Amino acid sequence: MGYQLNVQGFNALLSELSQEYLIYAPKCYPGGNTFSDTDCIRYGEIRRAEEIVFDRKSDYSFKEVLFPVSETLFYFTEEHVKEGDCPRKKGAVIFLRSCDLHGVKNLDEMFGGNGPSDYYYQRLRENVKFVLMGCSAAFENCFCVDMGSNVSEDYDFSVDKKDDFYYLDCKDKEIGEIISGLPHGEMEVCPEHVTQTKVQVRIPENLDASVAKSTMWDEYDNRCIACGRCNFVCPTCTCFTMQDLFYTDNGKAGERRRVWASCMVDGYTDVAGGGSYRKKNGERMRFKVLHKVLDYKQRNGHHMCVGCGRCDDICPEYISFSNCINKLEKAMEEVSGNE
Repeated sequence: MGYQLNVQGFNALLSELSQEYLIYAPKCYPGGNTFSDTDCIRYGEIRRAEEIVFDRKSDYSFKEVLFPVSETLFYFTEEHVKEGDCPRKKGAVIFLRSCDLHGVKNLDEMFGGNGPSDYYYQRLRENVKFVLMGCSAAFENCFCVDMGSNVSEDYDFSVDKKDDFYYLDCKDKEIGEIISGLPHGEMEVCPEHVTQTKVQVRIPENLDASVAKSTMWDEYDNRCIACGRCNFVCPTCTCFTMQDLFYTDNGKAGERRRVWASCMVDGYTDVAGGGSYRKKNGERMRFKVLHKVLDYKQRNGHHMCVGCGRCDDICPEYISFSNCINKLEKAMEEVSGNE
């Protein structure tokens, strides 16, 4: 069923949902971006429709709502261990784009289907409803169409904002009942989606692990500065490390935290004895790219990258992930010619 709500009606819906859910959406943080006097669009708790940013791509993904940057797993003393409290006391409603909704599927596979289910992820993943934000046009650096993530059906309700009205396609019975009790119009609503992007990528059909032997990765030894920003804005990167925080000098009381980590930064592949598997930045780029567009698909049947383009947006060295993908075909030819 499709609905039309005005601003007052949509705010009434958000107010009703806030009784049982925390509501997260892209919102503007003035002056909070990398460069001075620039705003940052990132996810935060909202209460009113006017706070939601519809006309810009979020600089950071929804990921930290389900997978916090830092999360205390447990507290410990000499005699006792206590599980850390869940970071969220209520359910969650998350507004996100189609590409990010595909990213949720990848997170679910990584934390729920990649071995034993991750308890800490699942307790945040439970009781979550997703709101699909329609895209009337592609944003800069997006290549979702080529990655097959421009359309999604796995939402509880969708919303398209046009002028002063909000158009909803609702699949969730509970939310539908709330909307039915508000002043509304009824009509057929189909979430907007893009069918073409300015940036396009082509992943070679014959792509395999032999491309790791190509010289294309060498240029990133100097270009990449190993800041890890591409990983931290990516909706599908899931790497983390463990950190112990000690309250006393004897090291027998404290807490263990799970903290985001990055395959692109120094120290990620360090092992006992002083060794490191990928010291060069080009080797790290190779690992990241092939994980996103090769081995993940071999295991799960679809690519890990969803084509949101945030990695291109945030890189301080203007390294383009989409351009890197488009170099793979020539790299395969190089490897084949050398064999």
